[in-house]
Amino acid sequence: MKNSQDPPSRARYPSHPQVAVGAVVIHNNRALLVKRRNSPSKGMWAIPGGSVELGETLQEAAEREIKEETGLIIKAKNPVLTFDVVERDKNGRILFHYVIVDLMADYVRGKPHPADDAEDARWFSETDLAEININQKTHQLLTRLFNSQKVTQEGDG
Repeated sequence: MKNSQDPPSRARYPSHPQVAVGAVVIHNNRALLVKRRNSPSKGMWAIPGGSVELGETLQEAAEREIKEETGLIIKAKNPVLTFDVVERDKNGRILFHYVIVDLMADYVRGKPHPADDAEDARWFSETDLAEININQKTHQLLTRLFNSQKVTQEGDG
């Protein structure tokens, strides 16, 4: 019997890389993150997102995925980071291969609540990032973005 928490079968042992998006949403000096319910990276805090469906733009996919995972309405913008996630099984076969494009996104409305494949959904400040289980690339990206916001805010004053 299939575990309801397993990712879709097309994601496991793929014949080609899967394209996925993430939406980097920073609102009131806090970043939106979800705790992943499924592999890969199960149990880690991550930028919310998911697979791009046929016919969707990256922005449409990000807006749909964030609504499905967190209930928030966002407006997706330009890419800020692209990277691969390749995970192999114990025999060396490729279990997952995602090409992930993280997009900046503006918060429009809503309160985060976990849904779909998110175990939890919350806002985190820059200092909170040191206290959670988060991917190093995600931590570096968010730190860079928090720091660029500080520079912009100082320059505005």
